[in-house]
Amino acid sequence: MTKPQPPDKPRERTSEDAPRGFIERRRERMRAEIRRNREGNHRVPTWVMAVALILLVGTWLYFVITV
Repeated sequence: MTKPQPPDKPRERTSEDAPRGFIERRRERMRAEIRRNREGNHRVPTWVMAVALILLVGTWLYFVITV
């Protein structure tokens, strides 16, 4: 049997810990982005982005239908 490690010594990272760390970092980045978005300091107003998207999709549909 192996002895448990003393509490003052950190345990080694396992292959199961690596995805957890990745997921936690990703969640923190997502939280930070949501926090920034909720502040409302957008460089481009939402309605401008919506109009641009509608124009882009409309142009694409026009070319798909006519060609």
